[in-house]
Amino acid sequence: MNALIEDLLDGDHRALARTITKIEDRAPGYRELVSQLHEHTGHADVIGITGSPGAGKSTLVDKMAEEYRNRGLTVGVIAIDPSSPFTGGAVLGDRIRMASNTGDMDVFFRSMSARGSLGGLSTATTDAVKALDAFGKDKVIIETVGAGQNEVDIVRMADTVAVLVPPASGDDVQMLKAGILEIADMFVVNKADLDGANRTVQELREMIEMRRDELAVATGHHGAVEKTTEVGNGAGDGTDDADAPSWSPPIVETVAKRGDGLDELLSVLDDHREYLVASGRLETKARDRYAAEIRTLLREDTADLLAEEIEARGGIEGFVDRVLDRETDPYTVADELLGPIAECVEQRRD
Repeated sequence: MNALIEDLLDGDHRALARTITKIEDRAPGYRELVSQLHEHTGHADVIGITGSPGAGKSTLVDKMAEEYRNRGLTVGVIAIDPSSPFTGGAVLGDRIRMASNTGDMDVFFRSMSARGSLGGLSTATTDAVKALDAFGKDKVIIETVGAGQNEVDIVRMADTVAVLVPPASGDDVQMLKAGILEIADMFVVNKADLDGANRTVQELREMIEMRRDELAVATGHHGAVEKTTEVGNGAGDGTDDADAPSWSPPIVETVAKRGDGLDELLSVLDDHREYLVASGRLETKARDRYAAEIRTLLREDTADLLAEEIEARGGIEGFVDRVLDRETDPYTVADELLGPIAECVEQRRD
């Protein structure tokens, strides 16, 4: 086993930091490191925190980490930060974030820079979560920069996803209907001491009810809400088997800067974890994540292989010239480049 991994598994935080740096930089040998980590994973509770900018995600994550430490649990935090247009590094750094946990070695915080493209960051984040899991962190929190599609892709790797919504954010609530509702396991109306909080809670409730009704119609499970079992603070949404427990996203109100609502928030997170285990959804989520990870790696590796082949043949411009001169077409070019790879795969399969 690699000496760096041995140190990580022995609880060396410096080895953990170096491993995540190699992962983020895609340094030579990082794949072997992640492969060695895999057998030591599967124990951490992974929590995703997303929501619109200004919702107070960083403050809430800070308070969550502090309370988990008070309960004797270890915490790892990965914060996806906006990129500097000059250096490509994270604009927001470790020094400003997690102020309550400065100096606590059992709260490991890492900012990961989006570097202008969040799409490729999802793989690095997945690998970083594995490092924190293998290290032995009880709770791993992923905080994303916003609530767009790319951030949704990143936060899908969490077992539980909490979506933060600031008060009086009618536009934000409308935006949630476009897709993020599907991944939300709970909603947090943060800054609940501000005007508009009650209205936001009501809008979220209406949205959840509407979604539940739409699912009931789509699946034909009319009346399933009454038949399903309530787990923790979540009521059934009618999407699971009638005899199985199911979950509907609860709404929690918090004032993160004061710690108000924190106990209820952590209680709901615990409830959802219990639901995942009891319903078998925890394993289902893991299977879905691994399937998505394998597909992503295959796409990335195939793209790299084809890029090398194109360069070996003189670069893309030569193919473009032939297409412009009507000597060939893009489909034929793709077939020409992929043909040898397809033949090799077929031969190996036989």
